[in-house]
Amino acid sequence: MFNNWLRTNKLAMFLLTIVRIYVGYKWLTAGWHKLTGGFDASGFLKGAIAKSVGEDATVQAWWGSFLQHAALPGADFFNFLIPTGEFLVGLGLILGTFTTFAALMGLVMNTAFLLSGTVSTNVQMLLLEVLIIVSAANAGKIGLDNWVLPYLRHFFSPKKSPANSRPINPAMKHTV
Repeated sequence: MFNNWLRTNKLAMFLLTIVRIYVGYKWLTAGWHKLTGGFDASGFLKGAIAKSVGEDATVQAWWGSFLQHAALPGADFFNFLIPTGEFLVGLGLILGTFTTFAALMGLVMNTAFLLSGTVSTNVQMLLLEVLIIVSAANAGKIGLDNWVLPYLRHFFSPKKSPANSRPINPAMKHTV
């Protein structure tokens, strides 16, 4: 019932637009500060790895292992990916373009930050992103998705052949 309300109700559409723009603003500003102020993920990664060992570990050992063996060696990639991803997620949410996908990518980043032991606003953002994702296209109706999604559906919908597009008249019998 709540899911249907989120997906179809006009009041929900307006409320989701406010939520979407708020979450987008948070992502956009975080990404912009990292893009313009210099960003190095290696310190954050080393801190998360340190939190994954010992009796008082706050980061899961399997996640710490991933960070140590995959993320830290690829820190240059993450130095590009994180700020660019944050900025693009924010831009997508503010403009209402590919809203569900943008919220999903934000959710993935928030989950990674939470797994790395950073609480901050990640839980709040994650919950708001879940609302946007569950609402599907309703969150982007007051945005560019209102025009972009129907345009893209045109390219991905099955094409009708001329023979299949004629209505069938049951009164006409074909004899061979």
